[in-house]
Amino acid sequence: MKISKLAAIILLLPLTAFAGKAERDFMSNEVEPAVKAATVGLKTSCGCDVKFDIKADSFQTTDDMFKIKHFASTIKDNAGAYCADAASKKAICKMKSIEFSKAASTYLKFAAGKVTATTDGTSQPSWEMLTREVDK
Repeated sequence: MKISKLAAIILLLPLTAFAGKAERDFMSNEVEPAVKAATVGLKTSCGCDVKFDIKADSFQTTDDMFKIKHFASTIKDNAGAYCADAASKKAICKMKSIEFSKAASTYLKFAAGKVTATTDGTSQPSWEMLTREVDK
């Protein structure tokens, strides 16, 4: 019994280890540019400054980090079409910050100017989830 517990711990250690070079490179070369592009897209298309707060410590693998990149890319790709009228711009610009982390489930909530978004590692919040929250 002790051996099986030890084997389980040894197998799980790599999953909880700190990010290595590949993960740091992916964060700087893929994720950070995507987040910057989303920020610029929101500013250019909608006229609002939105700060991203990525809880990088919660993302340990490049597969997990891809969810950040995809979410940011979704925002960049949709902001222009969404902010085509004053009411939509006003709705989107209620956002002041977007906090993104990995958690047990994927969700997106909006309150007091802050979007709190999470990924479970298999899916990420969608553009529709974001606009549904800010349009309330």
